[in-house]
Amino acid sequence: MAVLELINISKHFGAIQAVNDVSFAIEPGQVVGLMGDNGAGKSTLVKMIAGNFRQSEGTMRMDGAELIMHKPIDARQHGIEIVYQDLALCDNLSAAANVFLGRELRRGFGPIRILDYANMYKRAGQIFAELKSETRPRDLVKQMSGGQRQAVAIARTRLSEAKIVLMDEPTAAISVRQVAEVLNLIRNLRDQGIAVILISHRMPDVFDVADRVIVMRRGRKVADKSIGATSPEEVTGLITGAIEQLA
Repeated sequence: MAVLELINISKHFGAIQAVNDVSFAIEPGQVVGLMGDNGAGKSTLVKMIAGNFRQSEGTMRMDGAELIMHKPIDARQHGIEIVYQDLALCDNLSAAANVFLGRELRRGFGPIRILDYANMYKRAGQIFAELKSETRPRDLVKQMSGGQRQAVAIARTRLSEAKIVLMDEPTAAISVRQVAEVLNLIRNLRDQGIAVILISHRMPDVFDVADRVIVMRRGRKVADKSIGATSPEEVTGLITGAIEQLA
């Protein structure tokens, strides 16, 4: 069964049609690349899945049941996590503190409760080990590479037993070595049965790690193909409009 299914999803802001009649499904442990030019509707679509926007028309289903969300916390409660391009990390805090930001562990009784740093460091270390990341819980984020920062942001998604992780341009503006590290993090999520929707402009990254690629243009889905059944040249043509649409 699909972990997430979108059925005829549309979103308009007044007279502007940002997303128009988009349908697709994603299964557990599947990585789907979401591609398209700026303004194609990718970010709006992902924000609807993340609970930031409510769709104007259409239905979303999760594990077969209709998914109704009014705010991002609703998405998180259903096992949907998002890693934004800016990562939303606090540079002056440790990796562990960022992982637990807003969901800190506490110990004590009654009104006297203090932060449980020992268990936060321990759990963060376990998550980094599961992700096969070299990031250490006590390291300050401001001293980290781009790849390590991504590891911290992805580790946050593991606190809530996510079923699907949405990633917005995770390999933008980082080095080749760090790109490889981030792609390995995505593979580790996939291997744990977590579905991933990867928004990216980087064609090699999508073809390296994704099972399928969905292409959007002017708010519409123009293709949904397995990686083995398409090519970077075809996807480029679909993005630019040189190829109109695939069935």
